[in-house]
Amino acid sequence: MEGDREEGKSFKDLGLCEQLLEACDRMNWKYPSKIQAEAIPHALEGKDLIGLALTGSGKTGAFALPILQSLLDSPQPFFACVLSPTRELAIQIAEQFEALGAGIGVKCAVLVGGVDMVQQSINLAKRPHIIVGTPGRLVDHLSNTKGFSLRTLKYLVLDEADRLLNEEFEKSIDEILKFIPRERRTYLFSATMTSKVKKLQRACLRNPVKIEAASKYSTVDTLKQQYCFVPAKYKECYLVYILNEMSGCTSMVFTRTCDATRFLALMLRHLGHRAIPISGKMSQSKRLGALNQFKAGECNILIGTDVASRGLDIASVDMVINYDIPTNVKDYKHRVGRTARAGRSGVAISLVNQYEVEWFVQIEKFVGKKFPEFPSQEEEVLLLMESVKEAKRVSLAKIKELGGKNGKKRGGDDDDEDMDKDTDKYMTHRNVKSSKKMKK
Repeated sequence: MEGDREEGKSFKDLGLCEQLLEACDRMNWKYPSKIQAEAIPHALEGKDLIGLALTGSGKTGAFALPILQSLLDSPQPFFACVLSPTRELAIQIAEQFEALGAGIGVKCAVLVGGVDMVQQSINLAKRPHIIVGTPGRLVDHLSNTKGFSLRTLKYLVLDEADRLLNEEFEKSIDEILKFIPRERRTYLFSATMTSKVKKLQRACLRNPVKIEAASKYSTVDTLKQQYCFVPAKYKECYLVYILNEMSGCTSMVFTRTCDATRFLALMLRHLGHRAIPISGKMSQSKRLGALNQFKAGECNILIGTDVASRGLDIASVDMVINYDIPTNVKDYKHRVGRTARAGRSGVAISLVNQYEVEWFVQIEKFVGKKFPEFPSQEEEVLLLMESVKEAKRVSLAKIKELGGKNGKKRGGDDDDEDMDKDTDKYMTHRNVKSSKKMKK
């Protein structure tokens, strides 16, 4: 389990029952994290909660364990609902509920977009105890799935509440609050206390206990934060240079657009790096496949948009690279929160071009310190220019080819599979050529 360990406390001290203590032991959770140690006793007393904690602090356990203990006392279907801003996080939360509740027969249903609604309706007909989903898909089912309601709901959890209160989700959240009973326990978990979180707190929590497991603007102490000032036209060269220099690292690279994730993954794969993209444009199965490949170590570079920065359970990221500087300083915090977890050291490197200086200065103000520069010699970086230029040309040609005949975009998983096959073929050809050169 991740997050700072709370010295001197055990899960037993928090008041958890024997079945859940055994579940924690099965998951190798030896000691509660700070947010768990502070939140669980209040939750077991029946209080509403506002939990402020960094990504990787053990938030899911902080709300899942008290919900499961309450479920044991009063087992019934549609007992709790957890809302998440992303599909991957929803799936991950459900997996943790199922793992913790494996010994007591807990059933979960995941309601997210990108998956067949009919199959989800069949799962709802089995009357699960826990619903985990994204707001839009939950509203779809509450409005259209015959026989499904949350009138008996006892717990509502908003995970990454600050993100759930963005404009894209706000209307759905308002709808959900109309469908569920007022007599319930409500938990808000967020990395930051925004004005919108305060507004929701007033709207749907009753005398909540506020728990802050991290200071508002802090990033992890063991995280080494650096920057690299790069001319925009050489940005890809600097990215390749850093990945070459830090070649033993497991890395996440963050971009601003979905198209950039795909282009950079192709380019890096042509240059011999094991990179894979993840973005909102990919189908759900492809997104999960990419995440699983990365977690299994089959690829050591995950290139993603901010869909990949929130709450994902990726335990061993050594380095985060901000290929594009985030325009929102809070997004920076969530991105770099993927590394330096569970007490490990990590590195976050921001590539800053001439158009992004203002955003970068805001990040330094947000964090509260000046970042040192990542050591690089421009002459060495530019030695990569020709190979990078060729990799860009091949990648752009492949992307254009995958656009289909007459310039019409085919889209879907077929494109991704073609990209995989093409990259494998290219890499095999490249390796054969390299081995022939070595023999000579």
